[in-house]
Amino acid sequence: MDAQTCLKKLEYVGVLAFATVDAECAPQIRNISAIHYEPDAMYFFTARGKDFCRELLSDGRVQILGYTKFKEMIRLSAKAVPTPEDEQKKWIDTIFAEQPYLANIYPGDTRKIGIVFEIKGGNIEYFNLGVNPIFREGYTFGSIETNANKGYRITENCIGCGTCLEHCPQRCIEPGTPYRIEPTHCLHCGACFESCPAGAVERLGKGADPHE
Repeated sequence: MDAQTCLKKLEYVGVLAFATVDAECAPQIRNISAIHYEPDAMYFFTARGKDFCRELLSDGRVQILGYTKFKEMIRLSAKAVPTPEDEQKKWIDTIFAEQPYLANIYPGDTRKIGIVFEIKGGNIEYFNLGVNPIFREGYTFGSIETNANKGYRITENCIGCGTCLEHCPQRCIEPGTPYRIEPTHCLHCGACFESCPAGAVERLGKGADPHE
């Protein structure tokens, strides 16, 4: 699996959930299908008068989520920016050609109310619940720094009792000194954190409390 394969899977899903934050910092989400894909980029159409457009122009940060019939979750965290003005018509025409239903919504020249945003880099989280053990990895594309590590790790305070392994639903913990969590199979459920009698498990990434 890699970033380009994940983008191709999002294309197969078709309708994606786009999450933004409005001016009052309230989360907003909507389904978007007016999307064109390149191997290393995504272009999507909306109307300039929509709240969605204003939120993107104000901040630009967006999370995009797709879920396949094979129980694969693909989440893209990125910054969306308007495509350069001299390329707008090209990408609008491309998206309308690929999505004929749009002509029913914006017939004739009314498509001129639209704007195309582009994403040329981002962080992708891939999570497959359809296999055992589960599989997860993170990827980047474009000139984007990778996300901070997520999940949990076992520190040198480990006493080797094996309690974490007993409570792990995916059996993704390997004995050792200290015990070790295999991140590609970890659910991030926190069972090891809650069950460790020595407090040797710590959360990675932002915050120290798994219930934040």
